[in-house]
Amino acid sequence: MLSAQTSLPPETIAKRNELYRRLDTVAATPLWNVMARLVTPQPQPLSAPGKWEYDRMRELLLEAGELITAKEAERRVLILENTGLRGMSQITQSLYAGLQMILPGEIAPSHRHAASALRFVLEGEGGYTAVDGERIFMEVGDFIITPSWTFHDHGNHGKEPVIWLDGLDVPIVNLFATSFAQSYPGEQQAISRPEGDARARYGSGLLPIEHVAGGSSSPVFHYPYKVAKASLDALLRAGTVDAWHGVKLQYVNPLNGDYAMPTMAAYLQLLPRDFASLPYRSTDSMVFCVKDGQGESIVGEQVISWKRGDVFVVPSWSTVTHRTEGEAVLFSFSDRAAQKKLGLWREEKEGTSS
Repeated sequence: MLSAQTSLPPETIAKRNELYRRLDTVAATPLWNVMARLVTPQPQPLSAPGKWEYDRMRELLLEAGELITAKEAERRVLILENTGLRGMSQITQSLYAGLQMILPGEIAPSHRHAASALRFVLEGEGGYTAVDGERIFMEVGDFIITPSWTFHDHGNHGKEPVIWLDGLDVPIVNLFATSFAQSYPGEQQAISRPEGDARARYGSGLLPIEHVAGGSSSPVFHYPYKVAKASLDALLRAGTVDAWHGVKLQYVNPLNGDYAMPTMAAYLQLLPRDFASLPYRSTDSMVFCVKDGQGESIVGEQVISWKRGDVFVVPSWSTVTHRTEGEAVLFSFSDRAAQKKLGLWREEKEGTSS
C-alpha cells in the first residue's frame, strides 16, 4: 500500500490511512488493496507437486499398527498432507487423502458422516467393507465408495494387513460448514442385503422395473478392478489410446452416466509400454495412485518417479506429462465433479484449450 502512495501528497496519504484505520474498526477492508490476490488471471494453488512412497508409508503404518488399535483410532489412517498445506489435513485445497490399514481380526467401527469417501485397495486379502446394509470383500485394485451419510464399517478376516487409499471431500464440506457425523449403535451395522446386491440391481445394464433414482451418488458402491482392467485391455487392443491420457476410463453412476459421487471424480488409466504423453493441464488438482508398473511424471518443472503403490499430486493448472517403459496402471481422483457442476472446470491440451 505504501509503494502505491509514494507519489501522492502527504496529506492525501494521511487521509487514506485514516480511512483504512476506521474501516478496520468496522471489520471492512478496501477491495482495491486486495483484488490482485483475490481475482487472479490464472489459478494460484497453494498445494504443491509431491509424492508419498508406498514402501516408506507402509513401514510407518505397520509401526502405527503396533502402537494403536483400530478401535482406539476409530480409523487407523496416516493423512497425506501436501507440503503447501501442512497442518490442514489436506492433500489439495479441496480434498483429503490418507492410507488406512486394518490388521487381521480387527474391526473399524461403523459410523457415517456428511463427507463422501472413496477407497482404492492397495494390499491384502480378506478385508471387507460394509455400506448401507451390504458387505463386500475387497480385492487389490477395487474402487469403493461410501456416499454421504451412509453407515460404513471395515474389517479383516484374512491373515495379513489390508491397506487402501482413502479420498474424502472433507475440505469441501468444511468450506460450507456442513459437517455432521454419527456413530452406529454397535461396532458393525446390521447386514440387510446379500453381497453383490447393489451390482445386481443397478450395475448390470438392467434396472428394477420402473426404478426411480434417488440421491446424487451411485447406488453401486463396489467397482471390481478385474472388470475395469478388462475394459482397459479391450480398448488398448482396439487402439483407443489418447495422446494425453493413454487409455483412461472414469467410474460412473450407472443410472445417469455422471460421476460416482457429486463432488469427486475417479479414474483408472492404462499407460502403454514406452508411452510418452503430450502436455496436459486442468483446473482440478489430481491425486494419483500407482496400481501397477513404474514410470515418471513431469509436473511443472518437477520430475516425479513412481512405482507401485506410490501416491503423487498434480496441483491445479499444473502441466503434466507421463512416461513409461513397461505398461502401467494409474488410479486417480479429483474434485472435477464439483467443479463441473459449478461451471468452473477447464482443461488445456497441447495446441487446444476449452
